[in-house]
Amino acid sequence: MKPINTKTHGYLDYFVGLLLIAAPWLLGFARNGAETWVPVILGIGTIVYSLITDYELGAARMISMRTHLALDFVAGLFLASSPWIFNFDKYIWQPHVIVGVAEMLIVLLTKTQPSTETSRDHSQRGHRTAAGQ
Repeated sequence: MKPINTKTHGYLDYFVGLLLIAAPWLLGFARNGAETWVPVILGIGTIVYSLITDYELGAARMISMRTHLALDFVAGLFLASSPWIFNFDKYIWQPHVIVGVAEMLIVLLTKTQPSTETSRDHSQRGHRTAAGQ
């Protein structure tokens, strides 16, 4: 049983996206290199693909929750390994690893389907659109 529903996951997405964007300056490791730009780019990406996810907090609903979770997992893995990929591990690595591992754990604990109420709302919206209303 996965304890995190998709709506809660959505709130986490936007929070983590903003946190990743701000982290280099909030935590004082902004040196304008990969240590700075990897989290910023991943944060922007998280917000963008969250906006197009078919879940309660998605705006365009273009990708499935399963695809979203796969993107989250890959992003977390990349973030956690980025200090060694880009050789900034001697300077900073803890925030990248902590947030990256947390992101992967959240994926493993998140349901893959939005609530039935949301699915019903989404299918009715599609039905109204198809009927021209």
